[in-house]
Amino acid sequence: MSGGGTAGHINPAIAIAEKIKEMEPDSEILFVGGKNGMENKLVPMAGYPIWNIEVSGLRRKLTFENFKVLVKTYRAIRASEKIIEKFSPDAVIGTGGYVCFPVVYAAARMGIYTALHESNASPGLAVKKLKKRADRIFVSFSECISKLGCSEKCITTGTPLKSGFDISDRDKVREEIGLTGKYRYLVVSFGGSLGAATINRCAIEIMEKITSVRSDVLHLHSCGKNAGKDFFEELRKRKLDKCPNIKVSEYIYDMPKVLKAADVAICRSGATTLAEISAAGLPSILIPSPNVTDNHQYKNARAFSDAGAALLSDETKSGEIEKVPEYLGKLLCDKELREKMAANALSLSNKDAAEKIADIVINDLSRI
Repeated sequence: MSGGGTAGHINPAIAIAEKIKEMEPDSEILFVGGKNGMENKLVPMAGYPIWNIEVSGLRRKLTFENFKVLVKTYRAIRASEKIIEKFSPDAVIGTGGYVCFPVVYAAARMGIYTALHESNASPGLAVKKLKKRADRIFVSFSECISKLGCSEKCITTGTPLKSGFDISDRDKVREEIGLTGKYRYLVVSFGGSLGAATINRCAIEIMEKITSVRSDVLHLHSCGKNAGKDFFEELRKRKLDKCPNIKVSEYIYDMPKVLKAADVAICRSGATTLAEISAAGLPSILIPSPNVTDNHQYKNARAFSDAGAALLSDETKSGEIEKVPEYLGKLLCDKELREKMAANALSLSNKDAAEKIADIVINDLSRI
């Protein structure tokens, strides 16, 4: 398995690995990741070994740095070949991000069965560059197939989810988190594993205007590893660091439990995030990132908003971000609206993506 850099690439890989292990208990699974990516925390926590290669992503403009990246990529391909020779896999599966490119490329060149998964409606650079070499390409959105231009090897499966993203035992989980006593509501906000400046600004405003003055609300926020120091400094500046109902961390590692217990999520609208909150049947306030290919996060968020599963805040429009605390206040005061949005979110979930992918890969290997 290879996919890294951010949790959006890593967690689908872990989900596929979990399902393969469940269907084939004697299978051996190895992850290959970058030296500094989130995969080095998330993969060992999931119980899998990980080996590292040194690789970097290309810049989106002409620069001398890209020449160094190409040299590093060539070396990463050679390093991947050595790992493949040593581990001798039957299949190599990549889930996007620049780290998966040299691994899948090397495997295909060595004649090993390869598969890719693309979570977003617009394929990333690694998947586009590997599409001709892969034996199978799994996609979350059907429109991605036309953009790849290789429909004969593409299958729409949805986004693979790790176990635990469902609504079973919700009351029990809320009790474990401490929501049966003084806290009535759980609000969770996050901007991805690396963090998002806009989400962090919204979280601060919510903490100041809502959380700090409402003792019945517990607010969990993930600020991302790139913003931790600045975020905690802003909390101290606004005298929010002592509020007992504000809990901040760089990353939420028990996300399945948190989303299962939450009442509202405030987040970006990447494919993996939406798959997780829909499986948890969770109302959300979505703030799509404008800095993505083909503006796919806005399209994702609009689909949820149109289905009545989320409230949409477009940060590219003046005054929209300032409305987020107002949106949250509205949701917390309207149980009927929350329940309706929860049901609509649940109707959009696709929980068997990992099983579909594992089943197809295993069947393909049985015929080789």
